[in-house]
Amino acid sequence: MKIKQPCDVGMVSACLQKVADLKATSAYAQRQRVLAVLIDHPASTFELRDRYNVMMPGARVIELREQGHEILTERRNLPDRFGRIHPRVAVYVLVRLAQQKELVA
Repeated sequence: MKIKQPCDVGMVSACLQKVADLKATSAYAQRQRVLAVLIDHPASTFELRDRYNVMMPGARVIELREQGHEILTERRNLPDRFGRIHPRVAVYVLVRLAQQKELVA
């Protein structure tokens, strides 16, 4: 099965606008949102679930990696939206877009 690219390279501004459409729940729409967010800043599992309606961020990140995007996973102790601390929560950092130059030094 071929996975659709979340955003065309060079169309970052159009991609960022798609983050506003939080009602779309397809894996494709979720990949678009994850990539748009990661282009802007590193994001945790909690943030991607709570703010961007990505039900399974880890699965979407794996799919993005399979498309050639270089995404690191850092583990941090972070609070959830109720203030409870959780150990080793994934924080995703976009290092390089597929077939692009390095974003993080």
